[in-house]
Amino acid sequence: MKSSGVLSLAALSFATAVKAATVTYDWTATWVWAAPDGVGRPVVGINNAWPCPQIDATVGDTVIINFTNNLGNQTSGLHFHGINQVQTPEMDGPSGVTQCPVPPGSTLQYKFVVDVGGTFWYHSHNMGQYPDGLRGVFLVHDPNDPYAGSYDEEVILTVSDWYHNESLTMVRNMLQPSNTRFAPPIPDGMIINEGAGLNVNFTKGRKYRFRMISFAALASAMIHFDSHDINIIMNDADYLQKEVKYQLRIATAQRYDFIIECIDRDNDNYPFLISLDINRDWTNPDLGPLQWPHNYTGYLTMDYNKPNTKKDVVHKWKPADDSHFKPYDNEAILGGNDTNYDTLIKMDFAFCTDANGYPRACFNNLTYIDQKVPALYSAATTGDDNSNPIVYGQINPFIVNYGDVVQIVVNNQDAATHPFHLHGHHFQVLDRPKTGTGDWSGRDTNYNQKPPRRDTVTVMAHSHAVLRFKATNPGTWLFHCHIEWHVEMGLTATIIEAPDRLRNLTFPQDHLDACNKMGIPVSGNAAGNTQDYLDTTGMVTVPPTIYNGAMYAGSSSKKRGLMGRLASGMGSFFF
Repeated sequence: MKSSGVLSLAALSFATAVKAATVTYDWTATWVWAAPDGVGRPVVGINNAWPCPQIDATVGDTVIINFTNNLGNQTSGLHFHGINQVQTPEMDGPSGVTQCPVPPGSTLQYKFVVDVGGTFWYHSHNMGQYPDGLRGVFLVHDPNDPYAGSYDEEVILTVSDWYHNESLTMVRNMLQPSNTRFAPPIPDGMIINEGAGLNVNFTKGRKYRFRMISFAALASAMIHFDSHDINIIMNDADYLQKEVKYQLRIATAQRYDFIIECIDRDNDNYPFLISLDINRDWTNPDLGPLQWPHNYTGYLTMDYNKPNTKKDVVHKWKPADDSHFKPYDNEAILGGNDTNYDTLIKMDFAFCTDANGYPRACFNNLTYIDQKVPALYSAATTGDDNSNPIVYGQINPFIVNYGDVVQIVVNNQDAATHPFHLHGHHFQVLDRPKTGTGDWSGRDTNYNQKPPRRDTVTVMAHSHAVLRFKATNPGTWLFHCHIEWHVEMGLTATIIEAPDRLRNLTFPQDHLDACNKMGIPVSGNAAGNTQDYLDTTGMVTVPPTIYNGAMYAGSSSKKRGLMGRLASGMGSFFF
């Protein structure tokens, strides 16, 4: 039976009534056979099942996940998207940054405190792996939620593009010198709630809080609810002053919480429409219906005896401008005015080619290249030199001091929109002008004085965005495009935050064991040099010409045997 995706508030009352607790999950990553859109393929599941399980916690709880990699042919790991990881930067999860990949047969424990409430998600942050299925819902319930009395039920709504091929094959095809257009893999379709779809039991007089999450690797999605208002209360786990809108666009990795109300005049089954946005720029006035090939209709159902045959038709998508949303707490611009900040990080984004002619994506003419030592391990073991970007190699490192008000400017010099995500922080969106505005002028004027906060922002085509955060969370935090294919092309930078407070940071033994099993050094500069931290010899300066993704050495025969068993139905799971 397919789930409706609706959660009763009664089921959550216990979680919000108790003091901080420890929530523990024992997970084993396994290959599973699934067909969420009717086409079977291997996916990465948890405990021999897919979709992956949901994490539920309450603000202040300690979350423990004992994660065992039983994939056999791939390394793995987990990132908890939007969780700030205050005082636990080693638990953030991106491989090669805050940890080593978890090799097959190994177990690694993630342990952290959830400090704010809202709608989050988790996913593999290991070599393009999450489009293969390793992702799930992460809810943090907030006893002080200002909207707690404004709704009766909760509805989970996940949306994702979907591919019939595995990520490794698709990225290998993308990273070829012949790909002179820098074309990413194009999805085969769209899935809602990992293929289960959504049909809401819509009852007169009741209000429904939707928690909408994008699991996508490339495409954004538009949503419209027939004749019903979308009352937006939160974006990316940050409360907003409630606003009524009629269309929303959710980019990869973003989340929206909104309320849909079944009002007195309602007496029917109401369709809602989700359209996958695979366009380079949805604001292009020349887009027609042929540019929206993947659509899904769900229903707010009042009478299950009536057939759900109606369709919600949108003639022109004009989604709400999320850069103009208002923070619930009315927090003023960091620094107090347009020009008062301590550190400026300016990133010019454009596609590029490496020394071997392979397509890459660059910040300031440099593509991100994985190094031998994870950045956080270098920060912890290089003493006073950890404030020198040379130590970290070509991971596009930017050093910021503790307490700095940091302004990030992204100049998107591409003809497509791109969603950019910052780990470890929610940033203020000071300015996000329309397509064609061009690069930032260098003048700090006319910013939103009470800007919205979020952790993933869409930067318009041939335009820019101005963001701010306060550096009070020491760590090595990625800033990257959340189109997963562009991450694999190198569209990533690293914020080395408060390096003086990272010296002598210690790591759990199981994290170190994972590195040792992979043969990865855990100290020294990017090349593993523990004598002269500023010696760049051995640092990786050109990306490899063969892309192996998360593949684990010597495991190809194991994979062939496993996939054969799955294809024949032995030990497989079908949905």
